[in-house]
Amino acid sequence: MKKWSLLALLMAMMLVIAACGSDESEDTTSEDGGSDAKTYKVGIDTTYPPFEFEVDGEYTGIDIDLITAIAENQGFEIEFSPMDFGGIIPALQADQLDVAIAGMSITDERKAVVDFSDPYFDAGLSLVVAEDNSEITSLDDLEGKTVAVKSGTTGAQFARDNEAEYGYTVAQFEDSPSMFQEVSNGNAAVLLEDYPVIAYAIAESGLSLKTVGDRLTGDQYGIAVLKGENAEVLEQINAGLQELRDSGKYDEILAKYIAE
Repeated sequence: MKKWSLLALLMAMMLVIAACGSDESEDTTSEDGGSDAKTYKVGIDTTYPPFEFEVDGEYTGIDIDLITAIAENQGFEIEFSPMDFGGIIPALQADQLDVAIAGMSITDERKAVVDFSDPYFDAGLSLVVAEDNSEITSLDDLEGKTVAVKSGTTGAQFARDNEAEYGYTVAQFEDSPSMFQEVSNGNAAVLLEDYPVIAYAIAESGLSLKTVGDRLTGDQYGIAVLKGENAEVLEQINAGLQELRDSGKYDEILAKYIAE
């Protein structure tokens, strides 16, 4: 009887130890998220400060901090894929990206191809000229001039749409620095750029440029996914964005890069 009692006691102890080990493993998986956390490829354009740029090999900027905070808030992972802005929507269409955040203005043309999140920034196009240029103050002064724009942007679309009316010539570039240089060296009379981007570039980089006139548009930026796809992540993005606004984290991110 003693042998059977001892055997029963040992078996009971083994069951208790096994049960404790099982509970500990489940808790760890729950806390870490385990392999259940989804990873989304996020398209960015790192030539677009203060929204997206690179410092010492690290991506930084409003868009980078914002999507990172949203991912942390909503429990998914992200993997950044830098590329030229004009290639971002084609990359979404080719299933090379899941999400795009690149200072992308919400337009009807783009909404035919992608679904946008709730707007996360109010922007707007500005005319930008050389610092010593006193001749150009509005679109009416552009007849016979060259207007520099960045390919695939709302600035490029605006320039094309109004080219015939105002009589200028459009020159397209793949990145913002090349466009800035074109005006600085006098090869183009003016460029079109989103106000917060050019204001930051002038303040931080000492560019010999200035904005003139009123803002030409009232654009809003949105985070994009391919139309009809990734509804789950878009819902998470909107939820995370709202929580960041409610908590004050959104304002902290903006204040880090844009002075009041």
